[in-house]
Amino acid sequence: MHVFYAPDIETTAVLPEEESHHAVRVLRLEVGATIQIVDGKGGVFLGTIAVADAKRCLINSLQAQAVAYRRPYYLHIAIAPTKNMDRLEWFVEKAAEIGIDEISPLYCRYSERKNLKPERLQRILVSAMKQSIQPTLTVLNEPTTFKEWIKQVDADQKFIAHCHDDEKQFLASAIKPGKKVLVMIGPEGDFSEEEVELAKKAGFTPVSLGESRLRVETAALVACQTVSLMNDLAQRTAP
Repeated sequence: MHVFYAPDIETTAVLPEEESHHAVRVLRLEVGATIQIVDGKGGVFLGTIAVADAKRCLINSLQAQAVAYRRPYYLHIAIAPTKNMDRLEWFVEKAAEIGIDEISPLYCRYSERKNLKPERLQRILVSAMKQSIQPTLTVLNEPTTFKEWIKQVDADQKFIAHCHDDEKQFLASAIKPGKKVLVMIGPEGDFSEEEVELAKKAGFTPVSLGESRLRVETAALVACQTVSLMNDLAQRTAP
C-alpha cells in the first residue's frame, strides 16, 4: 500500500501539494484508492482518495490505525557533516529507517564542511519515514558550532565517540535501556582534544564503537543500531 506524509491530515484531510502530485501524477492513483498516511507526530491513518487532484488530493473515510511498535527510548545523534554530502545523506536515510528521534549537524574544529543545506536532508527524512512507516518524523536541527551546541544539550545518557587515547567504555555496555540517549560523532579528523575535554566537563562519557576505525557516517549508523539493538534485547529479556 502506498504511504504518504501529511502533517495536518486530521484537520484538513488533504495531502500537501508535493504528496498530491506524487499520488496523482506519478503513481496515477484514482478516486477510490486506499492509501496509508503518516503525520510525523505519531499518527498512522488509512484513507480513501475522494478527489484525485494533483495539487490538492482530498481524502475521506479517514481511520486512525494502531501503531504496532513505538520505540521505548529517545535517540539523538550529533554528527559533524561529512566532506562528501552523499555520505551524510546515506546516514540520515538509514538512521531514519532504523529509528532516530533527532539529528544535530555540528561544525567542529576539524570539520571539512562548514556549510550545509538542510532542505534536501529534510526531504530524505520524510521519504525514509514513509518507506519504513515510522510514526514520527525525525527532528533535524539547524547546524551549529560545537562550542555553542555543547552548552545547551541534555539527555539521560550523553556519549562522545572519539579516537584519542582515553579511558572508554564500549557503547553497547554503557547503554541503559529506555532512556534518552545522545551520541556525538566527530568529523573525519576526529574531535580536537579541547572538544573532548569540553564534552567530558559537560557530562559526556567517552565511548568506543569497536576496534575498527570507522568513517563518520558508518560510526554514526553503528551508534544508532547499537542503541536500537540494546533496547530491543532488554525488552525481549525483561521478565
